[in-house]
Amino acid sequence: METKSWTEIKETIYGEKGTKRRDELDRDFESFKIGLLLKKAREQKQLTQDQLAEMVNKKRTYISRVENNGSNLTLKTLYDIVEKGLGGKVKISIELD
Repeated sequence: METKSWTEIKETIYGEKGTKRRDELDRDFESFKIGLLLKKAREQKQLTQDQLAEMVNKKRTYISRVENNGSNLTLKTLYDIVEKGLGGKVKISIELD
């Protein structure tokens, strides 16, 4: 049995970069990574989801959803969570093909 790389698996199942299905997968993965980064930062600050939610005027369930999949997160809320809640800075980059 031939071992395939993650890239090869993605291309086989989701298509090559630039196809709609693959681009959706990549976007979803980036959202998921944002959620994980926020959760890790919150834990490093030794804050509960309730505490962070209160600091940024959100509900704990919203913080949980963001940490679990990062979806439906506006830039304003991202900045609020990182700057007001966690005392950090947001850096965003844009890559063009």
